[in-house]
Amino acid sequence: MTATPAPDQPESQGGNLVTVLIALGANALIAVAKTVAALLSGSASMVAEAAHSWADTGNEGLLLVAERRSARRADDTHPLGYGREAYVWAMVAAFGLFTAGSILSITHGISELSAEGEGGDYLVSYAVLAVAFVLEGTSFAQAVRQTRASAARLDMRPMRFILDTSQTTLRAVFFEDLAALLGILLAAGGLALHEITDNAIYDAIGSILVGVLLGVVAILLIVRNGQFLVGQTVSPEIRRRALDVLKADPEVDRVTFLHMEYVGPSRVFVIAAVDLVDDATESVMQGRLQAVEDRLQANPFVERAVLSLAAPGEAALD
Repeated sequence: MTATPAPDQPESQGGNLVTVLIALGANALIAVAKTVAALLSGSASMVAEAAHSWADTGNEGLLLVAERRSARRADDTHPLGYGREAYVWAMVAAFGLFTAGSILSITHGISELSAEGEGGDYLVSYAVLAVAFVLEGTSFAQAVRQTRASAARLDMRPMRFILDTSQTTLRAVFFEDLAALLGILLAAGGLALHEITDNAIYDAIGSILVGVLLGVVAILLIVRNGQFLVGQTVSPEIRRRALDVLKADPEVDRVTFLHMEYVGPSRVFVIAAVDLVDDATESVMQGRLQAVEDRLQANPFVERAVLSLAAPGEAALD
C-alpha cells in the first residue's frame, strides 16, 4: 500500500536532534559570553540578552528531554505511545522562555529607565554581540535548512510548514533562534544609541523590546503546544492524501468516515469507517478489515489505525 504522505515524516526526527544539539551548544557559549559582557558593561540590554541566552540554553535541554521521552514506543499503559510528552516538555520550555527571558528582561528594562551614567565597555559588548550573531546564525541556518527541505517535500511554504508541523522541537528552535537574532539587533541598537546620546534610557528600552519579542515567541509556542496536547487534527491536505490512499486500497470500495489526530511528532491515530468491495461472512470481512488496518499501520506516520465497517446508507467521503 502506498505510504500516506506526511507533513513531517519520522525520519526527520534525527535531523531534529542535530538541530537541537547545535542550538544547545551555541546558546551555552553565547550565554557565558553575554554574562561576562553584561557584568563588564552594566548594560540593561546585555543583561536582557544574557537572560535570553540562559533561558534558551535551558530550553534546548528540555527539548532534548522531549525528543528522548516522546520516542518511546507504545505499551500496555500507553497504547498510542508517548509522543505527546514532546508537547508537554516543549510547553515547559516555552513557559521558561516567557518567565526567565521575557518577564526578566522587561522588568529589568523598566527598572533601568531612570538610570544614569556611563554605558561601560561598549567594545566588549559589541564584540560579544557580533560573535553571538554568528553563532545564533549558524544554529538558525540549520533550522532553516531542515525546514526548507521538509517543506519542499510537501510543496509547502517554509513558514506555513514551521507553523503547522507536529515537530515541536524544530518549531521551537526555529523561532527561538529567529528571536535571538532579532534580539541581538535590538540590543546592539540600544547600546549604540546609549553611546551616541549618553542617555541610558535607550539601553533600557532595548531590554524591554527584547523582553516583548521573547514574550511573543513564547506565547506562540505555548499556544501551538497546547493545541497539539488537546488534540490537533492533520491539515486538510494530509487528510485528503490519506483518504486517497484508503480509497486506492484494493479491498476498499468507499470511505464514509475519517479522523486523523496527532498523538506525537509525526505520529497520528487514524479512525475510519469503510465499505469493502465484496460481501462476505462477518468473519471473512473482519479479517479483510484487519488486513487494511495492518497496511495502514505499516506506515511509520501511523501510530495506530482503527477501522470499522460503514453502516448501510452512509454517504461516501469525496
